[in-house]
Amino acid sequence: MVREPTTPAWLRRANRRFARLAAWQVLRPLPFLSGALALAAIFGALALRLTLKTQFDQLLPEDQPSVIELQRLRARIAQGSSISVVLEGDDPGALRRTSQAIVRELEEHRPPWLVEASDGIHALQEFLRPRIGLFSDRRRLASLRDQLQDAWDATVMEAGGLALGLERSPQLPPLEEMSSRLLPADPALSRLGERYPDGYYQRADGRALVVLVRTSIPPGQIEAARAAEERVRTAVARAREEVGALSVRVGLAGDLVTGLSEYSAVLSDLVGVGLLGLAMVLAVVLLFFMRVRALAALGLTIAVGLALTFGTAQLLIGHLNVATAFLISIVAGNGINSGIIYTARYLEVRRGGTGVAGAVRVASTATWLPTFGAAVAAAAAYGSLGLTSFLGLKHFAVIGGAGMLLCWAATYAVTPPLLVLSERVRPLRFDPPGELRGWRALRRGGLQLGDPFVALISRAPFAITALGAILTVGSASLALQYLREDRMEYDTRKVQNDLRSATELYRVSALAREILGVHLESSMVVLADRLDQVLPLKRALEARRDSAPAEARPFEAVHALCDLVAPDQEAKLPLLQDIASVLRKAHARGLVSAGGWERIAPILPPPGLEPYGLADLPEQAARPFSEKDGTRGRVLFIEPTAGQDDSDLRYLLRWTDAFRETVLPSGEKIRGSGRAVVFADMLRSIMTDMPAVLSASLLLTLLAVVVTFRRGRLSLLVLGALLTGVIWLLALLQLLHVRINFINFVALPVTFGIGVDYALNVVQRYGTGEGVRSAIRNAGAAVALCSLTTILSYLALLGSINQAVRSLGLVAVLGELCCLAAAVLVLPAALLLRERRASRAGACPPGLRESP
Repeated sequence: MVREPTTPAWLRRANRRFARLAAWQVLRPLPFLSGALALAAIFGALALRLTLKTQFDQLLPEDQPSVIELQRLRARIAQGSSISVVLEGDDPGALRRTSQAIVRELEEHRPPWLVEASDGIHALQEFLRPRIGLFSDRRRLASLRDQLQDAWDATVMEAGGLALGLERSPQLPPLEEMSSRLLPADPALSRLGERYPDGYYQRADGRALVVLVRTSIPPGQIEAARAAEERVRTAVARAREEVGALSVRVGLAGDLVTGLSEYSAVLSDLVGVGLLGLAMVLAVVLLFFMRVRALAALGLTIAVGLALTFGTAQLLIGHLNVATAFLISIVAGNGINSGIIYTARYLEVRRGGTGVAGAVRVASTATWLPTFGAAVAAAAAYGSLGLTSFLGLKHFAVIGGAGMLLCWAATYAVTPPLLVLSERVRPLRFDPPGELRGWRALRRGGLQLGDPFVALISRAPFAITALGAILTVGSASLALQYLREDRMEYDTRKVQNDLRSATELYRVSALAREILGVHLESSMVVLADRLDQVLPLKRALEARRDSAPAEARPFEAVHALCDLVAPDQEAKLPLLQDIASVLRKAHARGLVSAGGWERIAPILPPPGLEPYGLADLPEQAARPFSEKDGTRGRVLFIEPTAGQDDSDLRYLLRWTDAFRETVLPSGEKIRGSGRAVVFADMLRSIMTDMPAVLSASLLLTLLAVVVTFRRGRLSLLVLGALLTGVIWLLALLQLLHVRINFINFVALPVTFGIGVDYALNVVQRYGTGEGVRSAIRNAGAAVALCSLTTILSYLALLGSINQAVRSLGLVAVLGELCCLAAAVLVLPAALLLRERRASRAGACPPGLRESP
């Protein structure tokens, strides 16, 4: 005797409440719909106020040490950005005239944001050139002074007929030797003139020149940056016209220009990907149901859900970031699933001859539990991302988790009254089964996505079950290997925007870097509290660098303003003055050629030259090392190792660890920060938190399933299908060599919550007493559509310009396909085998033995 499934008391009470709600929605659909739309309008207005933040330091919590130090730096050091105006042409003189005109145009009509416009280091060279000998070793200077003095004395005596009678009288050293002994040992100082001919930021062949425009506009101030870029373009146009250099080619680069380009690209990408995802989701909904009313109902439902979701994001967070910017497509593709399940059940009941009121009641009471369980599981999976200290993923957790629950609520608030109103305007017509063929059957019944799965598992349940088992066992070792190995993506070039349209920008940027050399913008900052800490800090950092193996040098050099202040000036100045005096007298006697004098005279100190300090350095040199209050010299820059850059995260970690915290001989601690440190902390946050996030996501998903079904084999069936899909996914990631980054990492925990949806709905129908084929034919079609909409929302991400977002789409699509195959093929095939064996043995089919 077959025992009817029993329904727990709590579920009966909940079903009665949903039945009463359905009855009210049938009687008064307009008030329900109007209230939902009014609320959506309010939250939609809030959503429109969301801003987009693209700075990485905004993705870590404010109590992170690197963020705290970064805020301290920003409080003391003026934040700004720069524009590199790159001039190219065959006439070096025309380039210089054009650069001078650009600088003059900007300085004469000085905008408020302009800090400096320069086409070279003329002021610094003019200041350092006569003082360059002060950087030479004192003993070398003393030796040169003595040698010159001896040569001069011998010359004077010979001229007076008082030759010493030596076999060889002392001679003036060769000009090259004198120059080398006067120039400092530090190649950075001695090669200033070589790198910048005549002080200009000009390439050695003279065919490219840079005008560096420094601004006070911090990164992220988009409107101010756009105005500055336009003002520079205007100045360039006027300068070219003024000097008649219209053949000079001009390109703009620099962090301000690059930031604007990337912001505009991300914003356009965000809109494009979101609209593409929505369009594909709604298109497949229309193809599935082949009814405009279903498309309208689900389209309006998901619009309400999105408005509520992103309005809530505005209230709780206030902005989107690089991790959450693409959630529109994802929330739409996942959040519409509840509406699909509801609408499919409604049409199924109506097709069976039940009236509107009965169909709404059945659809509401029969679908709320599995859809709610799926929404909770998905929200839990999103919520697990909140365990990371990575603020970008915390926001992802809040928006994604809230989106799943709000879209579920929107389904039962908007879809029923919409369907009721549509029936009042034009009642649904259903033709008897079997009377329609071809297009008319498709138009009336929609795509029967469940039929192919039913046919497949009916023909070969054993083969499908066996193949699924073999694949799972074989994939398990690959999955374990993937989990054991370090699969992080260490090449940041593979997670950046792929701006093919910005090829010219990148070319110009590379040319500017070639001309300017290692610029302070590419270095990281350490800020001392007092001037007396600077030299001990510099020595400690250099000792740390020098103690590392040559192949693992963490950085190239430490730059401080005191590098430009020569040591021991009081002792060296008399020596240099003596040297200059002898050479001037020798030149007057014709002992130094005119050409030689022109080369050596500029590096000789003029009479009366005094010692100098930090306060005497020209503003051009001191500005990067100055603080907002005018204090000079407490800022140090850590230059990356030659041949390395921060696109290699392994090097980035080594670089940032070298200056993250330094203990001085006094015991004081000095911390460093900057974008490299913040990015390194983001990477460490993900690497550290990943196991906890994955474990929490799996545990919360399991809990949601158990709470939905309360107990028994049904929960185990759902969890078995989910585990099978996850094992297949990890095996595919191993085979495809997919690496994890701070964006696609999201797909792994979310797969648990979204992937369980499919098995949960199939098992729920199976558990009500339907046979396997009936459950797949009815629920499987809607489940396949749910998976298809989710897949399409992720496929839209593959069109993103950001490579990390594209990798998120790839991993998520693979996860969806694996979980779908496990839920509608392997699981039903295994259940069908059991059902057939039970039928042959005369036992009750398993699905009738338990209820959800």
